[in-house]
Amino acid sequence: MTPMEHLDTNGPLPRVVIVGGGFAGLEVAKNLRKAPVEVLLLDKHNYHTFQPLLYQVASGGIEAESIAFPIRRIFSDQKNFVFRMAEVQRIEAEQNILHTEVGPIRYDYLVIATGADTNFFGNEEIKHYSMPMKSIPEALNLRSLILQNLELALVEKDPEKKKALMTFVVVGGGPTGVELSGSLGELRNKVLVKEYPELDPNEMRVFLVEGKPRVLGTFSEQASAKAARFLRKMGVDVSNGVHVKSYDGYELLIDDGRCIRTRNVLWSAGVMGALPPGITNGAVVRGNRLQTDAYFRVKGFNNVFAIGDVSVVVTEATPEGYPGVAQVAIQEGGQLAKNIARLLKNEPLKPFKYFDKGSLATIGRNKAVADLGFIRFQGFFAWLVWMFVHLMSLVGARNRLIVFINWAGSYFTFNSITRLIIRRFDRGDIEQPAPKPAAATPAPSADATAATRNA
Repeated sequence: MTPMEHLDTNGPLPRVVIVGGGFAGLEVAKNLRKAPVEVLLLDKHNYHTFQPLLYQVASGGIEAESIAFPIRRIFSDQKNFVFRMAEVQRIEAEQNILHTEVGPIRYDYLVIATGADTNFFGNEEIKHYSMPMKSIPEALNLRSLILQNLELALVEKDPEKKKALMTFVVVGGGPTGVELSGSLGELRNKVLVKEYPELDPNEMRVFLVEGKPRVLGTFSEQASAKAARFLRKMGVDVSNGVHVKSYDGYELLIDDGRCIRTRNVLWSAGVMGALPPGITNGAVVRGNRLQTDAYFRVKGFNNVFAIGDVSVVVTEATPEGYPGVAQVAIQEGGQLAKNIARLLKNEPLKPFKYFDKGSLATIGRNKAVADLGFIRFQGFFAWLVWMFVHLMSLVGARNRLIVFINWAGSYFTFNSITRLIIRRFDRGDIEQPAPKPAAATPAPSADATAATRNA
């Protein structure tokens, strides 16, 4: 019998329950390896996803399995670790209990590291008809949609419908939106002519819509300008300072007056915390995130912590928290594990201080931008750095080898064995939004419009 066979009771050692197997959650568990605690990790999937490369799965560049790694294998030699594949249904923080689909789980210390989900800002129509990309299943759905619509374009007789099938709109000009737009630009310029010779590449249009004054808003102005220049050179229509008003599956309306007919809207314009219900003491702030102090303690609790994209560390120095990037999550996880070890020894906690290692984004073959502190560069060398960093950050030697082989093959041939429609994606499988009134289409609420503008 293992110490945690009965999860509704505590064992002889303090139990640390970590909810979420992303970068932050894994880092906490790893750094508690030698601590006198029971570590229980919960996740609704049995694998860790390397999210920075989801866009390459969606565009058919690499296999989905190459950016996933079994959680159990990561911790196969950690004696104080147990994993359960389960989704948290409710947090009962006052009683130190989690309610899950595998039953109640008691804890001494709770770490909420559930990450983020796509934020549609309350617009159910856009949520239904556009495509998010925050998980492997969503990336595979997006890959199927892209390829299915290209196949449909081959046989479509109506010129307007064919044009809509071959028009792609990426909403959101952060790293995900920029990298996805670049991949679609390469798909049109290099792949379409080889794999879809009956289609005219000039008929495939790619738009990038960003509400802020420039793409890659968290990067330097130099990197932002270069990224936009790279995209436009690839034929991507980049629009800044504009916002999506609506999308009904066929027509996308932008607040500058344009109407784009498209069957492909890829949404990367905002995120919100993927927070399990139960925290009701006022700690939940804007974006469905948990407010914490510099020690990651959730407001109002001493033994409940939140890290990664689901949290916002509010201090005088960081009133808006830290950026939602992998390095923040990893560093927060390591620091929290050290603080939990200090708690066990009744030692004072140390506040978190983020060390910014820089930012990287790729726009396609031989094109990337790098902001590494005071060192800023773009182009081929930045692309090599981007590839090396992402390759070495993958979990598992096998995944690194597979991704390297895929990248090498695609670089020299532009061929890929991953542009497969394994299963058809049908929006009809999703519940349709409520029908609009016949008289007029209601304008979006002020809150929804403001939220979309802030995305």
